[in-house]
Amino acid sequence: MAHNEDTAHNLFSKFQEYLGQFVYGGIDGCVTTFAVVSGAVGANLDSSIIIILGFANLLADGFSMSVGAYLSAKSERDSYDKHKRTEYYEIEKYPEIEVQEVRDAYRAKGFDGELLEQVVAVITKDKDRWADDMMANELQLIKDSKSPMAIGLVTYTSFLLIGMIPLSVYVWDYIVGFPGQVFLWACVLTFTGFAIIGFLKSYVTGVNRWRGILETLALGALAAGVSFIVGDVLERWISN
Repeated sequence: MAHNEDTAHNLFSKFQEYLGQFVYGGIDGCVTTFAVVSGAVGANLDSSIIIILGFANLLADGFSMSVGAYLSAKSERDSYDKHKRTEYYEIEKYPEIEVQEVRDAYRAKGFDGELLEQVVAVITKDKDRWADDMMANELQLIKDSKSPMAIGLVTYTSFLLIGMIPLSVYVWDYIVGFPGQVFLWACVLTFTGFAIIGFLKSYVTGVNRWRGILETLALGALAAGVSFIVGDVLERWISN
């Protein structure tokens, strides 16, 4: 039982670590796909066309976004590693100067006397810790523990899962027929998805939960409204 609880706790901690990427991908996926659906409905396009446009947009934009997230995270890690190699070189080449830089940094933080020397001794005892400390104090760079590949994967997964919501009713309607108003229920389910993502976003940003939900709902409504109007106007213009 204890092992299962530890496993569940570790999984939850890991999810929290990547929650920002999940929210980021989910918001973009839902907004992007719902905008396509709204624009297509505004243009009076057939459900089959909406499904084709929606899935093409979902898969292509989601992949593009996840690749961008991966490359951005990898570039930051590569930059960190490059600067850290420089710090290693300086520690090897000029150890006295680097020790003094550590001492000056912690003196500026309020350490003094014997305590200061103890802190300097602990930090400079391990070169890896020493280099990391110099990176943080000199360059304000802290290594991100998250994997760039995992960041891209979580972003893409979230984009697909949440982005599928606006399309799910149309797929249902196409396969077996939907008993209600398709676009209305697509809106209901989509805004439910927005509310969930907004709730999760509040944990990432630290804002009030209701504010996070309302901000995300407003973003979705604005994107849908603009897309619907553009689709409607273009359909009328082309038809005439």
